[in-house]
Amino acid sequence: MADNAEPLTLSRDVKRSIELLEKLQASGDFPTTKLAALQKVLNSDFMTSVREVYEHVYETVDIQGSHDVRASATAKATVAAFAASEGHAHPRVVELPKTEEGLGFNVMGGKEQNSPIYISRIIPGGVADRHGGLKRGDQLLSVNGVSVEGENHEKAVELLKQAVGSVKLVVRYTPKVLEEMEMRLISNATHVVANKAIGKNLCIVVFAIRPC
Repeated sequence: MADNAEPLTLSRDVKRSIELLEKLQASGDFPTTKLAALQKVLNSDFMTSVREVYEHVYETVDIQGSHDVRASATAKATVAAFAASEGHAHPRVVELPKTEEGLGFNVMGGKEQNSPIYISRIIPGGVADRHGGLKRGDQLLSVNGVSVEGENHEKAVELLKQAVGSVKLVVRYTPKVLEEMEMRLISNATHVVANKAIGKNLCIVVFAIRPC
């Protein structure tokens, strides 16, 4: 984050808004149905996801300028992230501690396979498993503020390896796409075996690397 960036207080602001709505409801001076609906929105998982993604983008966006300029750029990027997820689960921010045992998950896919990068396995008992925020089938969108959408497999792995102390991931849960990709890889592998049997020299590389 730039030195002149003002700290965000979104969590506190949302909490205060909810408290104010409760007071307004108790007063009886305003329509309780509308107030309750607004309170439900502020308490929703969707609102939490929006806030977390906004905060993450605000902290990592490379924009120089006033708070208003930074906030405007962050808002546009957040809207774009959620618009891109239309028809899928909304983006989430997951932060994991980086320890000597690694992060505890495998990734597969990448530009070289003409596919997004996915969390293909959560290692039982590992960091990600104990944390509980990451799922098999999560598409990896960014690592510590660096987008990996449309990038090759190795870039994502290197970003994960380079993280120190902790790693902040933006992910989106799309398990069906992962299943389709795995089925395609299995089909290709079967095709390779069949072609090798008749003397053709073909090969396929399946990426599933545990980041360090």
